[in-house]
This record gives sequence, C-alpha cells and structure tokens, in this order.
Amino acid sequence: MKKKAMALTLAVAMLLSLAGCGGSQDDGQNGGASEKITFVLDWTPNTNHTGLYAALANGYYEEQGLNVEIVQPVEDGAAMMVASGTAQFGIACQDTMAPSLIGDDALPIQAVAAILQHNTSGIISLKETGIDRPANMAGHNYATWQMPVEQAMIKTIMEGDGGVFEDVAMIPSTAYDVITALQSGIDAVWVFYGWDGVATSLKGMETNWLDFGQLNPAFDYYTPVIIGNNTFLEENGETAKKFLAATAKGYEFAIEHPQEAADILLKAAPELDEEIVRASQQWLCDQYKAEEERWGYIDPARWNRFYQWLTDNELMEEPIAPGTGFTNDYLPE
Repeated sequence: MKKKAMALTLAVAMLLSLAGCGGSQDDGQNGGASEKITFVLDWTPNTNHTGLYAALANGYYEEQGLNVEIVQPVEDGAAMMVASGTAQFGIACQDTMAPSLIGDDALPIQAVAAILQHNTSGIISLKETGIDRPANMAGHNYATWQMPVEQAMIKTIMEGDGGVFEDVAMIPSTAYDVITALQSGIDAVWVFYGWDGVATSLKGMETNWLDFGQLNPAFDYYTPVIIGNNTFLEENGETAKKFLAATAKGYEFAIEHPQEAADILLKAAPELDEEIVRASQQWLCDQYKAEEERWGYIDPARWNRFYQWLTDNELMEEPIAPGTGFTNDYLPE
C-alpha cells in the first residue's frame, strides 16, 4: 500500500535536493517578505502559469507580505509535493487528481482556484485525416497515455456520435512535441488548444479540432487548477487568502496586458518559443475568467458533474461525494 506514502517521502527528498541546487524560479525580489510560500508547477513554465509570474514580477506577492518561490515538479508531480507539505500550493487538473481524493490513501489536497474557466483540451489531427467529428476517429490511430479516464472520455464522445471506439488504434505514446507527432504517423493527439492548438496554427498546419467541453457537458471540467495543502489551508487561512489575492491580481494583469505578461513569462523562461508564447497569451486572456466576474471561481455544479460521470461509469474505486476536492473560500471577493 503504501505507494503514495513512499512517493511523498521521495517528493520531500527531491525538493530538498532542488533547493540545494538552486532550482527556484524566484528572482529574489521578494527576499524581504516574511511569509514563505513554495508553489510547484505541473510542468515546465507556459502561458497557463503567466499570472503567477506576473504577480511575482510586479511585486503583488511582496505587497501581501509573501516571499513566493516557484519550482518545477519532481517525478511524482505537483500533487504529491503539495500533499507532503514541501509545497503549500501547486497546479493539478480535476481529472487527474480524482483518484487522489478517495480511499485510505487519499491525499490532503483540494483545488482552491481555477486557472481557466473551461476545459480547453481536445483531440487535434491534421485536416487530411478527416477526423472532423468523433465518429471519424475510427480507422485511425491515437497517441494514448493509457489512462482509463482518458480512454473512457474518447469512447463516450465517439459512441455519442455513432462511432466505434474499438476501431481506433491506440498507440502508447506521450507526444511531447505535437507538431512532430502529427507529421510522423500519429493521426490524433489530446492537447490543450491554448498552447499546442495555437502552435499548429502558427506553423501553418491545417487541423481538425474536437473540443471535449463542447462535445459533452460533463467534460467541461476544471483544468488546470491551483491546489493547496489541506493542513496549511486550515492553519494559515489568512495567508492563503493573501496568496490567492495576489495571484488573482497577476491573472487580471495577464488578461488586461497580454503582451506585457508574455514579456514577463519570456524573461522567466527564455527557452520558450517567443512566437508561440505571444500568440498563446493573446488567446488565453479571454479564457482565464471567460464569463465569470472573478478569476478563480469554481462552479460546484460543473465540478460535481464530472465526478458524477466518473462514478456513473465505474472509473473510480469508490464514489466521489459532491463537493469533494475543491473550495472557493480562499478566493478574493
């Protein structure tokens, strides 16, 4: 059993190693702040994270008396690092965090803010494949992460369109470079449009796009989200509110000033493709809040709907009760 417990121990050890090697993304400008917060990303820096870097660069955390350090995840990911307490906050997704919320090994984490209001992920393919609707995935291959939830979602949208899921050739592959994958024999890949969809367009590729959130209301779940450590939230509620107030201000800056925000991200991560960053930032500025008045809000009905779908389709070892795994209590009003 205790795979999660061992992973927590590993996360602690690896984070300490990172700290010793100077793995922080903090540029030192908040060095005089009194309260230390470690924030772990879900991946390498990208435009989903811009509001965090904007809050750091513009001094919004310092205004709240916080010294925020942004680090990249170790092998077992952000959720394990937040659960272990080596990071107080991090990034996860509602779908992938679901198994961590149930059972004897449930992790002490919960979502405290939605980075994007809607699920911007879906299946992308080259126009020439003809995969312009879910049923047309039949007879083609797909790069799969081999996750039951992933494949169940594809099966649902295909069968809802009259297609046969079993007619899709599942190719075990993590397509880190989507453009190369689509040009190298992979017909369809699951991506987030705000980065890879924008990138394919910039590179002049004509593509088909199957939008999960538009194809099935249950799939308009929250991804990505900011998660917090439950014990830290309970014992340091005011600090959590300060952190999210500053973070919300950073995302508001990214909404109002997408190109200046892109400059901040590029300074923090100069290895990124500048053209993609700028185009992605422009596209995402309308997605951070969408129709909501305040950044970060999580709609309970929409959150619960996806977890009910998981339960109804027997994708979890036990049901996930409504209201599990999220709170809006720490967001600014």
